[in-house]
Amino acid sequence: MTEDTFYDLIIVGGGPGGLSAGIYAMRAALKTVLVEKGIHGGQVTMSDEVENYPGFTHISGSELSMKFSEHAGAYGLETITDEVTAIEPGLDCHTVKLAGGHELKSYAVIIATGGSPRKLGIPGEDEYYGKGVSYCAVCDGFFYRNKTVVVVGGGDSAAEEALYLAKIAEKVYIVHRRDALRAGMILQERIKAECRIEILWNTVPVRINADESGVCGVRLKDTQNGEERDLDTDGVFIFIGFHPNNELVPAGIRQNADGYVVTDEKCESKLPGIYAIGDLREKYARQIVVSAADGCTAALAAAHYVENKKAVPETCEIPAELLQRE
Repeated sequence: MTEDTFYDLIIVGGGPGGLSAGIYAMRAALKTVLVEKGIHGGQVTMSDEVENYPGFTHISGSELSMKFSEHAGAYGLETITDEVTAIEPGLDCHTVKLAGGHELKSYAVIIATGGSPRKLGIPGEDEYYGKGVSYCAVCDGFFYRNKTVVVVGGGDSAAEEALYLAKIAEKVYIVHRRDALRAGMILQERIKAECRIEILWNTVPVRINADESGVCGVRLKDTQNGEERDLDTDGVFIFIGFHPNNELVPAGIRQNADGYVVTDEKCESKLPGIYAIGDLREKYARQIVVSAADGCTAALAAAHYVENKKAVPETCEIPAELLQRE
């Protein structure tokens, strides 16, 4: 790689969305590079089992990630293992700066940096992620049929996921630090009417217990008197918020109140030639298959965009008024 390398397309992030974009970009004959600072696959690599990706009734997250990566590699997709420190938009080309000191330039950039669930930060949470600790009931609820689970949180997401789990699990405990839920009243009424759900008020988890098979319980603390007790459970689902990894999103790109990038149906941002996909983008559902679909859409749109830009001289400048963050 030279000090200053020009590509048709740069993909930032190697999760399902980024790798899917790489596959479609290579099929479109774009000179493409994917930059990922960690292992390919993103958060899905941490999932012990995936059973809702089309074509696979049962596959581990790491194996599915490997298949994504191998598929992209089969087309000759170039990859760089490095951290992106900045994305600087230009009028006719964009610049991606790497921690290693190199700068890459391209006609188009797909930002696929994903998002992250907010964590409790208690012992056992990271150690048993994918082995009883989950941040997605739709993804992992199936594995807890006729079992006992704990849902942590009190907002709409926690309420919705608890109701979803109540259709599968034998018992669902909602652990909430206050004496009232923050969820909408309709969701609260549904929870009250669900006999499989029990709410533990004024309670917070302080430790997730596990044995050789995975999670087996959770240590709870009463926020009023400080007393602690252990509750047996087969799984812990944490829904205290989710935040997009939007640190690299350039100024001038519109974001909603929660920090998700607002795009059009082509996954293109307000700045021409810069696309946002996967969990970084404002959308209804956050699933592996949706991120992969975003990658396809953005790559096809980028291919059309690049075709129209190749005859234009490179200035790499963009009017200052477009760089004002909304």
